[in-house]
Amino acid sequence: MRISGYRTLKTIQDWGRPVGDANGVYADGVVPVQIVMVDTDEGITGVGIGPHVEIDTVFAAVEGEDPRAVTALYDRMLRHTFKAGHAGVVFGTIGAIDTALWDIKAQAAGEPLWRLLGGRDRRVPAYASGLDIGLTDDELVAAYKEYAGYGLRAAKIKGGLDVERDLRRLRLVGDVLTEAGHGARPGLMLDVNEAWTRKQAVRHVGEIEGVLDLAWIEEPVRRWDAEGMAAVSRGIRASVAAGENLSGLEQFRPLLAAGAVDIVQTAAVWGVTHFLRVSALAHAHDLPVSPIGNTPVGLLHAATSVPNHLVSELQDLRPPLGVSADMHIEDGAFVLGDAPGHGLTVDETAIGAFTRRASAVTADSPNVRPEHAGRRLLPVPDHGHRPHQLTSSSDRAAR
Repeated sequence: MRISGYRTLKTIQDWGRPVGDANGVYADGVVPVQIVMVDTDEGITGVGIGPHVEIDTVFAAVEGEDPRAVTALYDRMLRHTFKAGHAGVVFGTIGAIDTALWDIKAQAAGEPLWRLLGGRDRRVPAYASGLDIGLTDDELVAAYKEYAGYGLRAAKIKGGLDVERDLRRLRLVGDVLTEAGHGARPGLMLDVNEAWTRKQAVRHVGEIEGVLDLAWIEEPVRRWDAEGMAAVSRGIRASVAAGENLSGLEQFRPLLAAGAVDIVQTAAVWGVTHFLRVSALAHAHDLPVSPIGNTPVGLLHAATSVPNHLVSELQDLRPPLGVSADMHIEDGAFVLGDAPGHGLTVDETAIGAFTRRASAVTADSPNVRPEHAGRRLLPVPDHGHRPHQLTSSSDRAAR
C-alpha cells in the first residue's frame, strides 16, 4: 500500500449560540473546521482534522510511502520542516496527516483504532466544556443541563475577565451538576486562556477556593511560563492544567521539569503520535493527561491505550457539518464504536454544497490575543452578561 495523494476540505462547526473565551467570541457560533483527506493506491482514505499550512512541504515527506509506517513517517514530516520550524499551525498540519495515517492503518487492519493501539475499554471519561463566556447566566444553565442529560458530572467553564462573575457561574454550573448527580459533588474547572498575571492567578483562584472546590485552573498564565505556572501551583490548592497550545516534546520538558503542570493536556489537532509521546513523558513524571478539542476522535482512541488518561474534553454535542462519528455519549463518557479506523466519515458532497461559511478571523475572535490581556487592573465590564468582544466581522460590515 502506498500514499497516493491528499485533498483538503473546509466545513464549519455550527454551535447555534455564541462561543468563545477570555480572548474573544464567535458571536454567530460558526467556527471554521479544516479537514485533510489522505488517499492510498488501494482505495483506503484516511481523515484528519487540522490546518493545511505548508501542506505540500509536509506531504512530500509521506507521498509514495507505506502509510502503515505511521510513527516513522511522523518523524519524517518533522524532518521535512526542520529549517522553517514545525511549531504552531505547521505542527497542526503534521498532526492532521498523522491522524489520517493512523486511520488508514486501522482500516487496513480491519479494526477500530482503539483496538489497534492496544485499548481494552472503549469508554473514555468526559467532562463538559461549553466555550461559554458569551452566554447569559440563563443560557449557561440551559447549556449545562443538556450536558448533564448525557450523564456528565464534571464541567469546565470559560472565565478570566471578572472573578466575581466566574465564581457566580461556577456555582450555577455546580448546582446543575449536583442536582443531576442527586447531591454528589461535581468536578469544576476554570479556563482563563492565559488572561492573568502570576499574582492575579493566585489571588483569584484563592478567592474561588474560599467558596468552592476547584479541580483545576487551566492556562492561568502564559503557556510557556514554567516558573510562573510553578509559582501558581504552589500558591493554590487546585491543579494547574496546560499544554494544549504546546507543540513538540521540547516545549513540554521545561514545564514538567519545573513542576509547573499537574494536568498535562494535548490538543486534538496535534495528532495521535504527539499525544502518545506526550502521554509517555507525562507518565514518566507520574502525571495524568487530558485531550483537548472539539473533535478529538483520534485522541479518544489513543486515550484507551495509555495508563495515565484522566478525562477528555467534550465540547459541542454534535460533530462538524458533513462529518459523522462512530461513537456516542453515554453515562458521562465517550463510547467508541467498532468501525475500522477512527470512525470519522466525511460527506464531501454535502460539504461542497454548504453555502454558509465561517467569518474571517478578526481581532475580536478567540484566536487573537487582546492587547491588554495579562495587563488588566480592573474586571472587564459585563455589558449585560455579554463579553465586550462579541462583534462578528459580518456585523461590522453592515454598519
